[in-house]
Amino acid sequence: MGARSKARKRALDILFEADVRGVDPLTLMAERRRTDDPNRLLPAYTAELVEGVTASTERIDELLSTYSHGWTVERMPAVDRAVLRLGTWELLFNDDVPDAVAIDEAVELARTLSTDDSPNFVNGLLARLLEVKASS
Repeated sequence: MGARSKARKRALDILFEADVRGVDPLTLMAERRRTDDPNRLLPAYTAELVEGVTASTERIDELLSTYSHGWTVERMPAVDRAVLRLGTWELLFNDDVPDAVAIDEAVELARTLSTDDSPNFVNGLLARLLEVKASS
């Protein structure tokens, strides 16, 4: 697993835990920085992801609600919601990540951490957002 993939996984862990616990992801990340093993520093890209998703959550959730058929963001499994927020941020707000990589990484996280149906759901929704991105 590459450095960016590991950073994504750590960001996903923070976003997921913050969502489930109902706490601010930035506060949780700061807590992790204080309590984590100093030999395992939080990767800079993890912080960039958590900060980016947190700053854009309202817009991301609006897009996910608009383009997911039959699912509200609140009804999505918490892991899928975190994966989709992360993937959407990379796809739409981070020009340093190629679109295909953003989608592939999100699908892989869903495959590894969520239900059997989640990879297809994540792939389909992010592909739809990519179409919207291309047309705007």
